[in-house]
Amino acid sequence: MKADKIIKNAKIYTADKDNPRASALVVKDGKFAYVGDEDGLSAYEGEVTDLGGRFVMPGIFDSHVHVTLPVGFAYAEESERIACEGKQEVLDFMADYIGQRPGQKCYRFILEKKNLLGETLTKEDLDAICPDAEIQIQEAEFHSVWVNSRVMNRHGITDESPDPVPGLSVYERKDGKVTGYIIEGSAESRIILDGSMDLSDEQIDAALLSWVDFSVSHGVSAVFDAGIPGYPEFHERVLQRLCALDKQGKLPVYVDSCYVIAANWQAEEGLKELKRFREEYNTEHVRVHTMKIFMDGTQKIHTAAMVTPYVDTPEMAATAFNKEDLGALMIRLNEEGLDLHMHTVGSAASRVALDATEIAQKELGDKFTMKVTCAHLEVQDDADMDRFARLGVIANYTPWWHSGDYRIWATWLGEQRARKMFRCKTMWDSGALVTWSSDNVVFNFPCWNPYLGMEVGMTRHITEKTNAPEFTRSETILPSENEKMGIEEMLLGYTINGAKQLGIEDRKGSVIAGKDADFLVFDHDLLTAEHEGFSYNKPSEVYFCGKKVN
Repeated sequence: MKADKIIKNAKIYTADKDNPRASALVVKDGKFAYVGDEDGLSAYEGEVTDLGGRFVMPGIFDSHVHVTLPVGFAYAEESERIACEGKQEVLDFMADYIGQRPGQKCYRFILEKKNLLGETLTKEDLDAICPDAEIQIQEAEFHSVWVNSRVMNRHGITDESPDPVPGLSVYERKDGKVTGYIIEGSAESRIILDGSMDLSDEQIDAALLSWVDFSVSHGVSAVFDAGIPGYPEFHERVLQRLCALDKQGKLPVYVDSCYVIAANWQAEEGLKELKRFREEYNTEHVRVHTMKIFMDGTQKIHTAAMVTPYVDTPEMAATAFNKEDLGALMIRLNEEGLDLHMHTVGSAASRVALDATEIAQKELGDKFTMKVTCAHLEVQDDADMDRFARLGVIANYTPWWHSGDYRIWATWLGEQRARKMFRCKTMWDSGALVTWSSDNVVFNFPCWNPYLGMEVGMTRHITEKTNAPEFTRSETILPSENEKMGIEEMLLGYTINGAKQLGIEDRKGSVIAGKDADFLVFDHDLLTAEHEGFSYNKPSEVYFCGKKVN
């Protein structure tokens, strides 16, 4: 049989449990025609490439990224990171920065809330240093923003404005007056992406192609695009351009996208729009079949919902749905052949997701076929750890987060819970399907790098040897060391498990005859590479559907 590509003398990690290693493969018409030992190559004709023992693996799946947000950020005023501490120093820094750059329409900053040392910023504080332009200060986790009166007025946010999702996505108030602090994404997306709808198709394409170039250079062949809350119009524009690029043959990455909601009252419209998206944005390498729900927020700003309260506040963060309403939505999604992906940082958020899955499965029995994924999973209650495997709920972690000084988290979680975060190895050993992601929101940032995720997943540490920004480094290994993953577990989570999450394991995710020929070639063996510094790895050759794309 005539073949398009024949490879021999390779060390092939297939991610196929029935045939985990091979030394030869054959590609024909964009598919693997043969995978095995070199004896089987006699049935094929064509030019043979001897890889000299180089390492080959399937293309990488990043199972929770954001594509739309970075497109908007690509054309926003550059954000300046504020490193000083204390409210007055922060204000002085911004005033000096603005004074040296007069005439801008909007000034953007990034600030860790902890740097305020317990103090608060208000729109009046920001008005005082910048009365003639807009100010946006994005909290470092991109889940809240401080703005001045000019921003509030232009977006029509007043003291009478209702909170978008009471208890979760809110306009902070003092004595009934809005302060200018906007918490959680469904309230802030239109603000931080302001002006994005005015971008031309050419501008959006240029930003997307920069992301494609990065993905290809790192061997990412498929992603789950986790979308944005509160701004479906812009998300749809990006989907339109992704489909256009695909039809032009410029999208060597499979994009599985979604429609995002953040509250029960959005479910009806969200379901209607998701079904429309599924029909309208469906090309060879773009697909939309998943509802994404922001079930809770983040720990640092205490919007992550916990089973056990935070130790530093009596307040309990809400979840976007209760278990009964979420279970009812799952039944409707299942009937429509749709899947569900949820942002679940805190233990209460994932518990509601598990409880709702149980309700839906009890109602539907064998008719329950949808994929349910819980993403991030920073804190889990012990009682829920084995329920993922039992209920078939997919556990998606963002492993480059699995580093840091647990003592910081202990200030709001307490010592015991802070030592039991990101329990991915326990989850893996329970039999649950575990997948990996980067969850990054800006292009050209090292944390998109899947090999960074692999390194930190294996070490639970970011050091000077790690290909990551200096501000992410930590002095100690994040407990528990028992949660460190092995390299094969990282590879499986980034390949075949990701394909299973997206429901395309019959086409992608492993080097098996009949599947799309998405594969990577490395100059050295990843299975034996040093864990520290693993983040500097990069494939020398990248193939998508049998074609070399780098």
